[in-house]
Amino acid sequence: MQNALTPNASYSLTLRVKIHNKPGKLGEITTAIGRAGGDIEGIDIVSVGKDFLIRDFTVNAASETHDVEIVGSLSNIDGVEVLHVSDRTFLMHLGGKIEITSKMQLKTRSDLSMAYTPGVARVCTAIAEDPEKVFNLTIKKNTVAVVSDGTAVLGLGDIGPAAAMPVMEGKCQLFKEFGGVDAFPICIDTKDPHEIVQTIKRISVAFGGINLEDISAPRCFEIEERLKEELDIPVFHDDQHGTAVVVLAALINALQIVNKKIEDVKVVVNGIGAAGVACSKIVMSAGVKTIIGCDTTGALYEGRTENMNWVKDWYARNTNPNKETGTIKDVIMGADIFLGLSVPGVMDRADLQNMAADPIIFAMANPVSEIMPEVAEGLVGVMATGRSDYPNQINNVLCFPGIFRGALNCRASRINEQMKLAAAHAIAGIIGPEELHPDYIIPSVFDRRVADEVAARVEDAAYATGVARRDRATSESEFGEARNA
Repeated sequence: MQNALTPNASYSLTLRVKIHNKPGKLGEITTAIGRAGGDIEGIDIVSVGKDFLIRDFTVNAASETHDVEIVGSLSNIDGVEVLHVSDRTFLMHLGGKIEITSKMQLKTRSDLSMAYTPGVARVCTAIAEDPEKVFNLTIKKNTVAVVSDGTAVLGLGDIGPAAAMPVMEGKCQLFKEFGGVDAFPICIDTKDPHEIVQTIKRISVAFGGINLEDISAPRCFEIEERLKEELDIPVFHDDQHGTAVVVLAALINALQIVNKKIEDVKVVVNGIGAAGVACSKIVMSAGVKTIIGCDTTGALYEGRTENMNWVKDWYARNTNPNKETGTIKDVIMGADIFLGLSVPGVMDRADLQNMAADPIIFAMANPVSEIMPEVAEGLVGVMATGRSDYPNQINNVLCFPGIFRGALNCRASRINEQMKLAAAHAIAGIIGPEELHPDYIIPSVFDRRVADEVAARVEDAAYATGVARRDRATSESEFGEARNA
């Protein structure tokens, strides 16, 4: 697999090494790590003895096997002893990555009387008399539940709710860091769609929105649709719609670079799961007329009977106007755009050469893409991946913090198609025409302008489409407070 051994922070180690004071030992260590393929991030002195030094070496590796190789590379250096090896990713997760803190200190009896009994009873009574006050007088105003059953986690698949917790905690971190939204992980120990819906409905009183995460298709479609109909707060399956919003944002800018119009292009989508379906729907809403989806059986077309379900039936009826058949290698002929939401290695250079001029390739399988940028070099107009170590990363964090920030600000009852389109255009618009480049079609996840701009445009769309339930002036003043919090 091309570039499978690219060192990255996911496999970052700290090696504590005892080094006897002999000339050239530091150079021997760094050379050995380099020859083993490790990427040294830092070297720090921990302590100094009479005839030795203890240093910490922070090293990025590419896999757990590579970690072992790097540590082993030091074993044959005379006068060097590895005292301890720490996996920095595991250290970050010790005790979990999030915590609940109080917004105010309780220092006096008066503080306690207002925050809890007896003063809290007055607030409870106010909510009982006017249920809408729950949005202003509790955490519901700014809190989202991140809900999963652990059946479709990252690239790991069905690993269960407990193993899914670290991902959900990370999602909650991103909500807070980039959108100022408080979020809490809820992992449900059932795969039954009805039980999941009922559980979320029963706990929803505490939350202003529901972010569904890592729920397998096609169950995720049913769960989301039922919750959208049965709850009066926004429900958003980020694996579907977050990916779709960022894909559309990147596509808007990529089309400018290759000078093509969205209504004229042929799009091929490989992987008709949650994200593939949502990406197809949003680009169709934006103007794409010719789109063909492929799964492991081949192209979807109206009348196909093999390996189908109700979602694929809908897809087949609403796409592929010319009823093209065959494998991905057949329908890619003449295509302008490839959206990969599937598995590594499904494309090669010959496929790129069979596409239209200056093809746009979004190869989003992780950690190894459908075709790696090194393989595609020289044959594409624009390329994006789901990886952080290449340009143009399609990353959902550009989307969901701002979308929920905007939805919560105006107390939207749902997140509709117009709000998602507004978010995509907001993300695309962060990059000015003079800045556009094949390696810069999407802003950095650390660009602090993104969440604010997405929230503002989403809020505008919510008011324009009648799903906002707050006075506009109130919403705008509180959004300013949230941004400065």
